[in-house]
Amino acid sequence: MTERPDLWKRKINSLDVWPEYNMHGNVADRFWDLLDDEFPDFQFVLYDEEADEVVAEGHTGPFGWDGVDAHLPAGFDPALELVFAQGRAGAPVNTLCALAAEIPRGNRSRGLATEILGAMRTIAQRQGLTHLVAPVRPSWKERYPLTPIERYIQWRREDGLLFDPWMRVHERLGARVAGALPESFGITAKVSDWESWTGMVFPESGEYVFPECLATVSIDREAGVGSYWEPNVWMVHPPVTAASVPSRNLIV
Repeated sequence: MTERPDLWKRKINSLDVWPEYNMHGNVADRFWDLLDDEFPDFQFVLYDEEADEVVAEGHTGPFGWDGVDAHLPAGFDPALELVFAQGRAGAPVNTLCALAAEIPRGNRSRGLATEILGAMRTIAQRQGLTHLVAPVRPSWKERYPLTPIERYIQWRREDGLLFDPWMRVHERLGARVAGALPESFGITAKVSDWESWTGMVFPESGEYVFPECLATVSIDREAGVGSYWEPNVWMVHPPVTAASVPSRNLIV
């Protein structure tokens, strides 16, 4: 965002990328808007110069990691907290964490998923980082919200590749599955908010499936609160080297 602030001002409309509920995370609400100020060199857009269009947007942040899968943060929320805690403390970092790859629904048939991950790898190389990891939000998990994430991430197609399309993009770039994250991204909000976001009514307390969910929301009518844990999966990419190929459309 530091190279072309004019393009950063043309940021993508989040509603073209995410379901409404996904923009109200307990931890993300505290930190997300601070990424631009505290980690500007880690935020970027992909820009189509010929069409004069920002076609995708990426958000990343650095943290320190010893390379042991079991020592990765327990989900998206603790990863985001770690990025800010270590950044503010001036702690040494060696790992780039992919926080969001935002591709509008209308642009998802243009091969941008591979390009945006390539751009993240380029960011890591520019910053002298050696690892690239991602707490991936599986794109087809919404079709199987009752299936535990631990089982879902083991599913593979007949050709041996991962079943989930977004996980498969990572896998084709050399990434491996490093662990299920059943409680990765937390959202706690009033029942009325959940009803507004989902277009549903929750008449009584209980577990509910709702549009575009990856797991159920737990509704407590007496307390007037709905709680949701979105599951993710850690994917670890091959080590970053100086030979990383820059994305042709990358604007930081």
